[in-house]
Amino acid sequence: MAVWCYADLWESVAGAQPERPAIIQGERIIAWEAFNAEADALAAHLRKAGLGRHAKVGIHMHNAPEYLIAQFAAYKMSFAPFNANYRYGANELHYLFDNADAEAVIFDADLADRLEPIRERLPLVKSWIGVARPGAAVPPWAEDFAGVVAAKVAPNQQGPWGRSEDDLMMLYTGGTTGMPKGVMWRQGDLMGVGSYGANPLIGAEPLAKPEDAGPRAATSGLPRPVAMIGPPLMHGTGLMGAQAAFTFGGTVVLLAGRKFDPVELWDAVHAHRATRISIVGLPFATPMLDALDTNPGRWDVSSVRMIGSSGAMWSKENKAGLLRHMPQVQLMDAFASSEALGLGVSTSAAAAAETTARFVAGPNTAVFDEDWQRVAPGSGKRGMVALSGFLPLGYYKDPEKTARTFPTIEGQRWSVPGDWAEVNEDGSLKLLGRGSQSINTGGEKVFPEEVEEALKRHAAIRDAAVVGVPDARFGEKICAVVEPRPGFGTPELPDLAAFVKTQLADYKAPRALVVVESIGRSPNGKMDYPAVKRLALERTQAL
Repeated sequence: MAVWCYADLWESVAGAQPERPAIIQGERIIAWEAFNAEADALAAHLRKAGLGRHAKVGIHMHNAPEYLIAQFAAYKMSFAPFNANYRYGANELHYLFDNADAEAVIFDADLADRLEPIRERLPLVKSWIGVARPGAAVPPWAEDFAGVVAAKVAPNQQGPWGRSEDDLMMLYTGGTTGMPKGVMWRQGDLMGVGSYGANPLIGAEPLAKPEDAGPRAATSGLPRPVAMIGPPLMHGTGLMGAQAAFTFGGTVVLLAGRKFDPVELWDAVHAHRATRISIVGLPFATPMLDALDTNPGRWDVSSVRMIGSSGAMWSKENKAGLLRHMPQVQLMDAFASSEALGLGVSTSAAAAAETTARFVAGPNTAVFDEDWQRVAPGSGKRGMVALSGFLPLGYYKDPEKTARTFPTIEGQRWSVPGDWAEVNEDGSLKLLGRGSQSINTGGEKVFPEEVEEALKRHAAIRDAAVVGVPDARFGEKICAVVEPRPGFGTPELPDLAAFVKTQLADYKAPRALVVVESIGRSPNGKMDYPAVKRLALERTQAL
C-alpha cells in the first residue's frame, strides 16, 4: 500500500534528477543529490542520539538551506519537526521547546546566546546542533552541523518503524492572541489538501501517489517550479511554498539577506528564472511594486507564472499594479490559517484584479453564526468561517483549545480558526477579520482589517493598523496607527476619516490617529496587535 509522506516523494525526486538544484541562496547551490545525502546524515545522527518515532525536532534558524535539510531529515526518520521563531527571547524559547517536548534543537550559532541560559531547563533535549554563521562559531556545548551532515551513511534513511501518513509536521502559531500552540498536521492530510489544489501555497497540480506514477516517481510529467520564497521558513506561508516546490521536483530560491529586500528578490527572480513567488500580502507586495515602478525594465520577470500569498490582506490596487508589469501572471491570494488550509482563494489575472478581501469559498468551506447555523448567501449576516475535510489533529497538549477550534457541527468535524465573514449572493466570501481583534464601538462590531485596507488605499499611507482604545461614550473608539508614504507629508485625522467614510459606514471611520515611522510588522508580514494597541494607548492617553 502506497504512503503519502514527504520523505518518499523527495527521495524519488533526488533519484530522478540528482544534479538539478534543490536550493539556491545567493552563491550557494545545493543539488538534489547533496540535499538528500546531507538530510540522510543528519537523520542518522539524530537517531543515534536516541530520538524515536515522532520525536520533536525544533528548528531555530533564519532562512537557509540548513533549515530545509533539517526538515527533510526529520521527515526521513518520522520525527516531527517544528518551527521556532528566531525573534523570540530566552523565556519565549524555553516555553516553546518545553511545550513541544523537544528532543533536538538545530539552530543558527548567532542565536546561541538565547539558548545558553535555558539549556539546563530543557532536560528532554538529547541533541543541540549549531550552524556556524559569519562571526558566530558553534558553541562548545553543541555539535557542528557541517560536520554532522558530512558523514557518509546509507541512502534514504528511515527508522525501524518505517514511514506513515500519520507522521507529523508541527506548525507553531505566532502567539499574537495568546501563547503559541503547536498545530499537529498529519503528512497525509497536508498532501490531501495539496492534491485538490485547495491552497496554492501547497500545490496547484494534482499529486500522484507512487502506484499511479511508478515506484517512488512523484514528479513524472509535472512542471518543475522554481519557487522564490519571500517570507521566513519559520512561518507556514514560507515553509508550505518551499515544500510544494520540492514535492513537484522543483527548486527553492531563498533570499540571502535577513531583512526583506524587494531589489534582492527581483534580482533573484531574474537570475534564476523563478516561476512562482511566495509572499505575505501587502507587507511584501507593496515594496515589490514600488521597486518595479522605480526601476522600469531592470528585470526580466517573464518567467513568473504565479505569485501566491497568505496571511495578510492584499489590495486590488496593488494586484493591478503588479499585473501591469507581469500580465502573464496569476495572483493567488489564499485564505488560510495554520489550522485550516483551503478556506478560500482570490485569483487575479490581467483581465481583472479581484476585489480586496473577496474570496471564492473552498469546496469544504461554510460560514456559521454563533448558534452554529449556516449563514445564507446574500443575507447580510456575519459568521465564522469553517472548514471540513483535511484538517489537523489539533493543538499539541491542549485538548481544551482543540475542542473549541475543531467542533463537531452537522455531524462532522470542522476547523473554526476565528475568521469572520459575510457570504455574498454568489456564494463568495467577504472577509472581515479575526473576531478576537474586533472593536466594539457603540454596540457595533468593527473588524480592524477592513478599516486598515480602506486606509491603505489613501495615497499618503504606506501601511496601517487599526485598534480600539477606550472611549467614555462609545466604550471603544477606532484608532488608526499609520505609517506615512515618503514625500506625502504627515496625514491628518479629518482627511483620513473622510476618506474611510467614502468606502465604509461612518461608524468605521477612525476617531483617533497615531503616526509612526514604521508599523513594525514581523518578518512574515503579520501584525502584532497587542504591541500596536499598547502603543496606541500610550499615545492617545498622553494627549
